[in-house]
Amino acid sequence: MPEWIEVIIRSISIIFGLFFITKLLGKKQLSKLSFFEYITGITVGDIAGTLSMDIELNLVNGISSILIWSLVPIVISIFSLKSKGFRDIVEGKATTFIQDGKILEGNMRKEKYSADELLEQLRKKDIFQVSDVEFAILETNGELSVLLKQEKQQVKWEDILHKKVKYYERPITIISDGTFLENTIYEAGYSLEWVREKLQSRKKDVKDVFLGQIDSSGEIFLDFYHDHLEIKNKKEKENG
Repeated sequence: MPEWIEVIIRSISIIFGLFFITKLLGKKQLSKLSFFEYITGITVGDIAGTLSMDIELNLVNGISSILIWSLVPIVISIFSLKSKGFRDIVEGKATTFIQDGKILEGNMRKEKYSADELLEQLRKKDIFQVSDVEFAILETNGELSVLLKQEKQQVKWEDILHKKVKYYERPITIISDGTFLENTIYEAGYSLEWVREKLQSRKKDVKDVFLGQIDSSGEIFLDFYHDHLEIKNKKEKENG
């Protein structure tokens, strides 16, 4: 068989193989990548490109290598969903760069982030003055999330209707994956007992909660693991 035909067959086979692997990994791989996912993507791409062009390489060994590199992220994502501690190790934690309009230089140094880079990211979001920012957080995928101060935000219908503007702080996550984030709860000025009482008043246990947040007014938002099932059951009862 001529070499160019073998290269074509290898390339087409690998393209379909990578398409299948991408579908298997899920849509998360198409969005912003974590450090590990970034490394995996580069390595798989490099192996696939080399394997399609170098006919002297063993095709079976190359495909086996691609499969191993592709399956590892799937295994890691499964463990990450089950353990926040493991997820923090693999994906890292979000880092606050600006709080109450003030730049936290220590946090920026930890992330090897310069003032010019911070200003560039703010300008991309049409923000040219640091003092207009209430919070700016570097997410684990490298994206900078920004919350403007209340007076700098666009006016909402509720502000016009109620004719009042109240100070807004970012919501604080106090429960994640059925586990209390004790340090965050205490840092926010609340106690673990107080949060437990709130759960008991709703006849829920912390293990039932997928995500729990508290806003500046002390209101708790809870998203439960099986809340969609409860909604479905209610509709079935109404129809029955």
